[in-house]
Amino acid sequence: MAHVHRPSPRRDVVLSRDTIEGLIAEGRKIIIVDGKVLKVDAWLSYHPGGDLAILHMVGKDATDEVNALHSSEARERMSLYQIGRVEGSWRNFKPPIQNGHFRSQSEQDCPVQDSEEDELSNSDRSSRSASPIFDNEETALRRRTRQRSQGDLTPLSSISSEDLVSPIGTERLSTLDMVTQREIDFDLAKYPPIDQATQRHIIEKYRELNQRIKDEGLYQCNYWAYGIEATRYSLLFALSMWFLNIGWYGTSGAFLGMFWHQLVFTAHDAGHMGITHDFHVDTIIGIIVADFIGGLSLGWWKRSHNVHHIVTNSPEHDPDIEHMPFFAISHRFFDSLYSTYHDRVMAFDVFAKHTIQIQHYLYYPILLFGRFNLYVQSWIYLVLGLGPRKGAAWWHRWLELAGNVFFWLWFGYGIMYKTIPTASGRWTFLLVSHMVTAPVHVQITLSHFAMSTADLGVDESFPQRMLRTTMDVECPKWLDFIHGGLQFQAIHHLFPRIPRHNLRRTQKLVQEFCREVGIPYALYGFVDGNEKVIGRLGEVGRQAAILTKCQQAIVEKPDFGMH
Repeated sequence: MAHVHRPSPRRDVVLSRDTIEGLIAEGRKIIIVDGKVLKVDAWLSYHPGGDLAILHMVGKDATDEVNALHSSEARERMSLYQIGRVEGSWRNFKPPIQNGHFRSQSEQDCPVQDSEEDELSNSDRSSRSASPIFDNEETALRRRTRQRSQGDLTPLSSISSEDLVSPIGTERLSTLDMVTQREIDFDLAKYPPIDQATQRHIIEKYRELNQRIKDEGLYQCNYWAYGIEATRYSLLFALSMWFLNIGWYGTSGAFLGMFWHQLVFTAHDAGHMGITHDFHVDTIIGIIVADFIGGLSLGWWKRSHNVHHIVTNSPEHDPDIEHMPFFAISHRFFDSLYSTYHDRVMAFDVFAKHTIQIQHYLYYPILLFGRFNLYVQSWIYLVLGLGPRKGAAWWHRWLELAGNVFFWLWFGYGIMYKTIPTASGRWTFLLVSHMVTAPVHVQITLSHFAMSTADLGVDESFPQRMLRTTMDVECPKWLDFIHGGLQFQAIHHLFPRIPRHNLRRTQKLVQEFCREVGIPYALYGFVDGNEKVIGRLGEVGRQAAILTKCQQAIVEKPDFGMH
């Protein structure tokens, strides 16, 4: 008779909210998945997607995030870490990595009598969203007025720079906090309410949508489509080598850049297990494409990208919008935020104050050199060994190191040094090949830079947060190969493992879902989307200019407003 795995009585015990809070206060890494309480401390060093993605889910119901990013086999293995279960719907805590506060068992047994704190529930006290700028005596939870009148609210893109001009004597931080609050209030008015009943309804409909997508076979990869992709890749590389052979180095570099640009999309698919859905096979495909051919680390991308999918557009936590001192898509970066991903302060220093003011002019020129930054990030990740060193992914680092050495042998030594005879030819080939890849950086930032960075708290559902912070780009079907699936970023964030060739078919289902639950679906043309991004960068730049002038005025007249 086949053995049927059943949870042990110890694992099936119902754990109270206070017990789970006490465990987290002791440093345990507890997440909730399908009502199961998982203690994943031992898994942190094994997780192929990095430890940070897990740490951002501590104390939360991670069911939808886990299901979206993991295979059924990986989800089954998670049961090994089960220590109990919860009954009913779970009210999220704010994770410790996001400055969530947790009471130990002893603190729960001997509570400090505080009238204001007693007014807040355990969930609110432990998981409330503190002010992004500073946490004063009045909690951010109380400051949210939750106005529902659209006429009283404006999005960040239409908040005037004049909002940063304070009355005499008003502190800078409280002024920035006011702008933050207006952005939060705008989102609260525009999107469904953040109450448990509404968000639970959205989650149920999202899960029904996921099942419908499975039933329609949209998780199944179209390998004929990849045959067409491979033909296109081969043609671009062959053209690059042909022009290299006849000495047209600029043209050769352009075709090599196009080749890399197209390959990024396949590496992205493989990193999400969207090709074969087999972890090892897709990983090898991704490493060959990203490391051996492209000189970039797939492991670094996974670690960064998984965090991005979990905390999308969070200024303190999402590495995909943390580009100080060159770009700031929110006034909150003016407060020199601490990045939990980079583990450092993103200083709003003298250099940043000047570059942010003109960032809307620097946007496209800087993105021309974006690939060089990816080389740096890849080597930092590999040299420092930031990836998993145990478990199924222990060998990834060594294969990636071999892949990056191989890349610089064929590209750096074989082409740049041995094949191209002149310095001018080498510089032309290098710059053109890398600048031609700039559109992929535009495509990546386009989906998020113009969208909300507001934190609506831990009660917001995964699908609503993804749709609130991500936009899709409208384009004709025949141009899909240029965008490589990145034009469907909102859909991709909801269902990361759907093969990109099926995203267009999935779009109609997602639009139906959005209409049903009342979540706005952001869809813009490529030109309109770029205009929104430039507009956001320009507005934040003007806010930075006004803030800098106010600071200079205070320095020059320290008694300003005191007489």
